[in-house]
This record gives sequence, structure tokens and C-alpha cells, in this order.
Amino acid sequence: MTELLPADTRMAQVSLDVADLDALTRFYRDVLLLDVLAQRPSEVDLGRGAETLVTLRHRPDLPKGERRTAGLFHTALLHTDRASLAATLASVAIQTPQLYTGSGDHLVSQAFYLDDPEGNGVELYWDRPRTQWSWQQGRIVMDTLPLDPNGFIGEHLTDAARDLLSTAPDGRGVLTGLDGTVGHVHLKVGDAQLAKHFYTDLLGFELTAEVPGAVFVSAGGYHHHMAMNTWRSAGTGLRAPALGLGRVDIALPDADQVARAAARLRDHGVPLRDDGAVVELDDPWGNLVRLSVA
Repeated sequence: MTELLPADTRMAQVSLDVADLDALTRFYRDVLLLDVLAQRPSEVDLGRGAETLVTLRHRPDLPKGERRTAGLFHTALLHTDRASLAATLASVAIQTPQLYTGSGDHLVSQAFYLDDPEGNGVELYWDRPRTQWSWQQGRIVMDTLPLDPNGFIGEHLTDAARDLLSTAPDGRGVLTGLDGTVGHVHLKVGDAQLAKHFYTDLLGFELTAEVPGAVFVSAGGYHHHMAMNTWRSAGTGLRAPALGLGRVDIALPDADQVARAAARLRDHGVPLRDDGAVVELDDPWGNLVRLSVA
């Protein structure tokens, strides 16, 4: 039986390779209300508090990624309450309504979807309390029910947030309830069953749900930390170098757990890059995953 990742495993940052660093920085800062935490030559870290959620890497030499190839489906930014989610959603509605792509009540969460200006998917969501989640035969019960974004904003946007967003659309101070981590990451892959094998049997996540063409996995009983689907990418092979997903970071609680995960992967013959503190590996489609200490 595969040793599982520890229960307090969580997702960390997502790195994106982008063509227009200034435009993408403005989007994640002024529309999604993240703070610029650090700037280096050709790189910008954005997040909340001291936690980086998204790193943008300037790679104008790379071609635009193909829609049907493996890569990022979306980065999901978790909000601690519906008021902060409504503030972010209202910011999107005011500034970039053309980038909005949809919504869904998933029973465990309420979620809204959009693309960034270079086509990288983003989910903005809030979790219902775990006491309200349902499990059947070891699988989380999820669905996609209608969720009206205008109704959600009308019900949950505070007067203070409404006033600030109407006078200063880049009002990042509104968003005090954004969680300090990426809630989950959803990838495009070529084969859902191979993805399940890689992320559960080798990496050590637990399977939480399966639907046609997609699998959902987590640590510690969360509904999902990662998902992999073939809805746009069935049968695709290794990614070619392109704009889009650069790396997915997974945070483990301590160095011993990183070492144990590396040893398990090595025993399964998975090629690793291991410097003693950080472990990097590619999934079967070339999506780069990094394991490190939280």
C-alpha cells in the first residue's frame, strides 16, 4: 500500500510563464487584488501576507500554448469568507468582465471561473464548512449547480467594499479574507487513469472523486488539492515548451516528509531532481511539480 502524503500537506504557489509581465502583474494585483510581494529581474511574486500564491516569470521567447495540450486548467484561489470572494468577483465584474467564464455551486464550495489575459484559468472560491460536506463510500459528494454571480455579489458584497471598489477599482485593501495558500490546482492531462496512478499510487495523494475524464485527489480529507482532466486534452503527450504553467508547488510539513516522498518516488523509478531541500519531478505530461517544506 502506498504511503500517503501527510494530512497537513497543502498547495503552495503556482508559477506561470508569461509573455507580458507588466500586463499580467496588473491583472493579478489590480483585478484579483493580490499584493506584489517581491520583484526580481523578469519575475514577480504576488500573494497575501507573506505567502506567495502566484509567481509570474517573463518568458517572451516561448510560443503561446495550444489549448488542447497538457498544462494548467486553473489555479484556484481560496477565500475564507463569502464577503471577500464577492469583493474579488466584483473587481472582475468592474474591470475585466470579458474574462469571466462561469460559475458553479459544487456542494462543498461555491466557485467562479475566469481566464487571465493570457488564457491561464483561474478559480475564485469559498469552501463550505467540512461539517456540511458529504461522503459516500469514501468519495466526496460534489456537483455543479447553478450559481448566479450577480446575485452572489448582491448578497455578500459589503458596503465598504462596494464603496472602495467603485472609487478605487484596484482596492486591494478590501480583500482581507483571501486565504494564505492556493486552495487547489487543476491540470490538463492526456489520460485520467494514468494521472490517478501517478498522483495517488506514486506521489501519495488519496483519491477523493472521479467523474468522466477527470480525477480529484487530496491529503488529509480535503475535497481536492489537485485535479486532472482530459476534457480538452485527451490523448495528448508531453508538453512542448510554451507559455502557461511553469510549476506547481506542494508544501509538506517538514524536511523529513519531503525526504520520505522523494524516497518513495525514487523506489518507483520516477526521475527526480533533489538538492536535499527541494524535490522536483515531472508528471507523465511534463507538468513540473515541486515538493518543499511549507
